[in-house]
Amino acid sequence: MLSATKKWLSIKLSSVIMVPFMIWFLLKFVTIYDENHSIILEFFSDPTSSIIFIIFVIITFFNSALTISEIFEDYINSEKTRKFANMMVYLSSFIIPTITIITLNKL
Repeated sequence: MLSATKKWLSIKLSSVIMVPFMIWFLLKFVTIYDENHSIILEFFSDPTSSIIFIIFVIITFFNSALTISEIFEDYINSEKTRKFANMMVYLSSFIIPTITIITLNKL
């Protein structure tokens, strides 16, 4: 299978996987939106909610990185610039979820 085909399938698969997590997050967000700080901390302290949210964040950043990488492939002509931009996107899509996970585990 070609690399571009694998990337396309990864984007589509991660998008499909992200849908139920997005629905779950939106429903939970609506219920805790107007609550006080302790209710929000309780939500993120719950192991099930925390794990589901972490999976959601990882899938979202994975999908975003792949999608942005495709945009770079289409619009950046310089190979050196494209590789640097892709490297920065992949690095940030690793660092930001890691910081999020560490922060949630400290709650």
